[in-house]
Amino acid sequence: MVETLEQFVNIESPSHEVELLTASAHFLADLMTRLLGTPPAIIESSEGPHVHWKGGDNAKVLIVGHHDTVFPVGTVANRQFSREGDIVRGPGIFDMKAGIVQAIYGLSHIREVSQVEILITSDEEVGSYTSRALIEERAKACGAVLVLEPSGNGDALKIARKGVGTFLVEIEGRASHAGLEPEKGINALIELAHQVQAIAAIAKPEVGTTVTPTVATAGTTENVVPAQARITVDVRVNEVSEKARVEAAFAALTPT
Repeated sequence: MVETLEQFVNIESPSHEVELLTASAHFLADLMTRLLGTPPAIIESSEGPHVHWKGGDNAKVLIVGHHDTVFPVGTVANRQFSREGDIVRGPGIFDMKAGIVQAIYGLSHIREVSQVEILITSDEEVGSYTSRALIEERAKACGAVLVLEPSGNGDALKIARKGVGTFLVEIEGRASHAGLEPEKGINALIELAHQVQAIAAIAKPEVGTTVTPTVATAGTTENVVPAQARITVDVRVNEVSEKARVEAAFAALTPT
């Protein structure tokens, strides 16, 4: 199993990298076929293939996972798979290649798996936009769902996940020459700096709401006042009421 995990880790599978995700999906398909006896369906999507294995037509338990990772191409060369005693390390092991391998090997040792399905998606790290409908369909059909992704410190059983949202804030200014007539421009980058602080203040950590600016871009060249700027924001909430509050706060953002 550890050798299989090493092979899986060495197949890099960053989100959005469809060619690499295709190789990863076929590795999983071959592994499922070899250990579970029947091949899975490979479901193509714009974000790479999802892999869906069924033990039968009347499944009661769905095992869900994802084979995309947050690590860019080339990470494995610098952070190679390693093992120290009972601990293995490598890009994507924690989230969540080890859980996928354990699930497949675990099922291979169970005599009766006709009521089990496995669904491994390719776009979890970027919002599950192409797999959400499939996940919901199979989860409702099966009734019980297990996600074999580690829960973090303490080895606790995680029974819920936060709601996730991605917000994109775009700012329109006016370009001008940065040296000759900067006063004729409207600097979108300066406005972005003000908005970042307002956006970060939307967070409410005491109830588990995080609002985290993650990616910002502005400007076109070093001697022109930026006419456009944009910022991407990651939002996580525990409560439905917080979703509404955060959405209203973003809608209420105004220029400074």
